[in-house]
Amino acid sequence: MSQFVYTEDHSSGLIARLFLGFVILPHGLQKAFGLFGGKGLMPTLESFDASGISLVFGALVIGAEFLGAIALIFGIFGRFMSAGIIAVMIGAMVMRSMQHGFFMNWSGMQEGEGIEYHLLAIGLGLIILVAGSGRLSFDRWLTRRHWG
Repeated sequence: MSQFVYTEDHSSGLIARLFLGFVILPHGLQKAFGLFGGKGLMPTLESFDASGISLVFGALVIGAEFLGAIALIFGIFGRFMSAGIIAVMIGAMVMRSMQHGFFMNWSGMQEGEGIEYHLLAIGLGLIILVAGSGRLSFDRWLTRRHWG
């Protein structure tokens, strides 16, 4: 448990988790509550099911994007939360975006989005996975309290 939560008092984890958390959270709010033009919980789960994604995995995606993003913002079990978001990004790349190439659809000329957004999110998640949640995090508070 200590290696999972332990984090040094550095800024890299803080910066990575805040950016990743605040970028992923609106996607979770779309799926969970229908905010920002999203469908909401049940229609999103039904959409996942129609795409061949089980309800369990659909719920895990929504949990990672909503609860995981909030936990990242506060630095709560950052390594675990970033691993969940990395898994979601890899799944989205493989199932939806790789066929559209690298670039996002800035010009509106593609049928869908490429993988560049996913790669950036994975990169931020990897920083947290390796370095921990860093400064001003619940993980740092636990580290100071239990491991010195």
